[in-house]
Amino acid sequence: MNAIQTFYEELTGLLPQEALIAITIVSVVMFFGTILLIPIIIIRLPVDYFLHDEEHVWMAEYHPVLRYIGLVIKNTVGLVFLLAGIAMLVLPGQGLLTMVIGVSLLDFPGKRTIEHRLLTKPMVFQAMNAIRRKFGKPPFSQPA
Repeated sequence: MNAIQTFYEELTGLLPQEALIAITIVSVVMFFGTILLIPIIIIRLPVDYFLHDEEHVWMAEYHPVLRYIGLVIKNTVGLVFLLAGIAMLVLPGQGLLTMVIGVSLLDFPGKRTIEHRLLTKPMVFQAMNAIRRKFGKPPFSQPA
C-alpha cells in the first residue's frame, strides 16, 4: 500500500488532482464506451468488408455539407478509437480490436494495408467473428 501512496504523491506533484480525476473519468468512459460500441460497429459491417481494396464512398448520397460533417465526425471517432486502442495495449481493454475499429473508421491512404496487417493476426480475426457469432451474424470473410 505504501508504494501506491508514493506513486499517487508523485503523480499529484506532476499534475493537479483535478487533472488526475479528469484523466480517470475519461479512461473509465473510454473503456466502457469501447466495450459497448465495438460490438455495434462489428455487427454492422458487411461480411465482405475486409475483402475490398477499393475505397468506400461514405454518405455519397447525402448533400456535400452533410457528408463533410459526417466524415469529420467519423474520422474523429476513428482517431479516438485508434488512440484508445494504442493505450489499451498497455492498459486494460481490447487494444488490437479497438485499433481495428479505429482504422476502419478513418480515411487515409494505406488504410487497407494497415487493416490487413491487423486482421491477419488470428486472435483479432477470431475475436471479431466471435462477436458476430454471438449476435447471430455470419463471420467475416478471411482476407487473403
